[in-house]
Amino acid sequence: MASQRDYQTLCEIFTRFRAAEPEPKGELAHTNAFTLLVAVVLSAQATDAGVNKATRGLFAVADNPQAMLALGEEGVAGHIRTIGLFRQKARNVIRLSGILCAEHGGQVPSSRAALMRLPGVGRKTANVVLNLWFGQPAQAVDTHIFRVGNRTGIAPGKDVEAVERALEDNVPAEFQRHAHHWLILHGRYVCLARKPRCGVCIIRDLCPYEEKTP
Repeated sequence: MASQRDYQTLCEIFTRFRAAEPEPKGELAHTNAFTLLVAVVLSAQATDAGVNKATRGLFAVADNPQAMLALGEEGVAGHIRTIGLFRQKARNVIRLSGILCAEHGGQVPSSRAALMRLPGVGRKTANVVLNLWFGQPAQAVDTHIFRVGNRTGIAPGKDVEAVERALEDNVPAEFQRHAHHWLILHGRYVCLARKPRCGVCIIRDLCPYEEKTP
């Protein structure tokens, strides 16, 4: 468990994040739990902007599992061919749509275990859906969160599972719901991989990273 001083520092860090962005939102376009699930599956090794461009047409014709099945694998592939690994992803989207129809009444389950049994859905994808749609304090660790968690000492860990556990253990309860959004946005726009923008960082004075930039 974090010491009292550490706890106070963490509270201050997330208080600043919350003040800057009270209700952070994911950047993947979606209209319901199913389109969010599909968008996150498609986002592996792809940018959110690229996924949003591809899914605009896809979701216009198929925003539920039944319609996606009717579109078929080739139909899905035709919409998402600008995304990397589009054929495998199209196959996964059709397979998961079939499972949702057959086993879940066409609804996206709110269980991590059930989500992770769907093709193309790993722990990170499941956590994104649980957090964004179902409001659960699940922590989806991507490369941005892994970097920020280690640099700042908020959630140090040698692998994504360790960082996820550290977030669950270290982040004060009142900030758990939005923690991963704040950290993703911070990593995407401020705490960059090669040259972090420390000069505009709102937690610069609380960050132990030694190689700060001006």
